[in-house]
Amino acid sequence: MSFLKELEETFEVYRARDPAIRTKWDVLLYPCFHAMRSYRKAHELWVNGHHFRARWISQQAARRTGIEIHPGAVIGKGFFIDHGTGVVIGETCEIGDNVTLYQGVTLGGTGKETGKRHPTLEDGVMVSAGAKVLGSIRIGKNTKIGAGSVVLKSVPEGCTVVGVPGRVVRMKDQVVPREKLDQSHLPDPILQDLRVLQRANGELVEQMLALKEEVRELRAGQEHTESIEKLRKCLEPEERDYEEVGDCVFADFI
Repeated sequence: MSFLKELEETFEVYRARDPAIRTKWDVLLYPCFHAMRSYRKAHELWVNGHHFRARWISQQAARRTGIEIHPGAVIGKGFFIDHGTGVVIGETCEIGDNVTLYQGVTLGGTGKETGKRHPTLEDGVMVSAGAKVLGSIRIGKNTKIGAGSVVLKSVPEGCTVVGVPGRVVRMKDQVVPREKLDQSHLPDPILQDLRVLQRANGELVEQMLALKEEVRELRAGQEHTESIEKLRKCLEPEERDYEEVGDCVFADFI
């Protein structure tokens, strides 16, 4: 493929996902473009067994672009990294077509695995800024991962994942159009949990107040009963102890 042809195809990919790009020459200003050109050279060397030369090229590209792509990774068509600084893609990563990453994304391992130790991203996945996808897990097609999330388990296709650790907060079977990708308007599971706790706390407070009122009424009723009992005892004639002596009866108390 000629350089101009590559430039035009890359421009179409970038324009579909970044409104900031204006002309095909703007592609030259994107670190992703240069990182991917170096990756393709390095990957070919890696596949042919020239591992040192492949790593050399990838490390040079990482210093220039801030994007570190291991030459052993497998990346499909239409791959796009917006901005790109701090992106790390591990050796055994597999990335499908039309995947989008933002700055600070890590597709890494957990440090406890051998063999296939990095994630697999299927077609149409979007990973927002600062998110970490770790381990030999699979992220299903058209899944969105929210900014700052840490994903440690496989995710079905068509999901939205947010949080630390990442949790599925939305699941739908329909394809998410790329022009509607939005990494800011995502559900907040922590906020949802806080709202649930607030409602539960409010219910508990209401129950405590109701119990307090019942206890007050019971105490008031008990005090009323005790007052009546005291009054009844006061109105009753006082009991006397008597002692008979001959024909006379003497009271102990006169």
